[in-house]
Amino acid sequence: MTTDASDTAARRPGEQALAALGLGAPALDPADASAHTFPGGGRWRTEVPSCEGPEALAVILKEASLLEVPVHRISQGSGIWMLSDAEITEMVQATGERDIELCLFTGPRGTWDIGGSTRSDSRGAGLRARGHDAVAGCVEDAVRATELGVKCLLVADEGVLWTLHRARQSGIIPADTTLKVSALIGPVNPAAYAVYERLGADSLNVPSDLTLDHLTEIRRVSGAPMDMYIEAPDDLGGYIRMYEVAELIRRGAPLYLKFGLSKAPGIYPYGHHMRDLTLSTARERVRRGRLALDLLARHGADGDMAPLGSRLPGELNRFDIRS
Repeated sequence: MTTDASDTAARRPGEQALAALGLGAPALDPADASAHTFPGGGRWRTEVPSCEGPEALAVILKEASLLEVPVHRISQGSGIWMLSDAEITEMVQATGERDIELCLFTGPRGTWDIGGSTRSDSRGAGLRARGHDAVAGCVEDAVRATELGVKCLLVADEGVLWTLHRARQSGIIPADTTLKVSALIGPVNPAAYAVYERLGADSLNVPSDLTLDHLTEIRRVSGAPMDMYIEAPDDLGGYIRMYEVAELIRRGAPLYLKFGLSKAPGIYPYGHHMRDLTLSTARERVRRGRLALDLLARHGADGDMAPLGSRLPGELNRFDIRS
């Protein structure tokens, strides 16, 4: 779905004070704005990542209610295989009661595999699924999770993405399952972004160091929803782009605002030995979200949020699937 790309009445940070000092910035170029929205309206949604189990989910939901942070999606990073059926079912029920999309990460990844190349300076194949058995593990995770009611799957491999897209087209997993591309393999140019969309991606996490111009370039070739850490974990750069949120939305819509957390130890794969850290960082991610939303409101740019409960990406471009 598209709308006319027009600037809003939102003000830029420090705009009035700097203009009074003769340091005002040039006017925004309407041609830079994204022409796309989510289906049903709205230019941005929210996501709280790194929710590693039912206990962390309960903390996030409680804090979101306390701080009045609207949540469209909650995602997990350790993997479906790290959760029991009972834990997945509990998370599905809790998010379903609040009409929040739950996204769980599929199967084996290269960084946890026996291959040494991922630990070399080049990082080898990175997070991708090494070999047939790794792809099979991802598919096994996808079937298991969707049978338990999970509607969104997080993937870090192009082959897994295409395989799961074919699986939902053929009825192996539900047709309304959405597929989200991980930040760990996120596309960094318009051509790559368009390829991921055609492979079946419904939502694409781009690296948080992309420039505003990069977002505009992507939006000129694709309207597929984009995910972006407003604050990135340290292993993804630790970037903090709070003051750019309004402009990120203007350039990148339809955009998921991901509330990550820098200066925090990694928690993947999660286990109870990391419980206290996981719960405290889950709580702080929601607080960071509140801070980002407060900035949007302060700058008059908090309108155009997609309705809570909305999750589907709209009509996207796909490669033909041949039998």
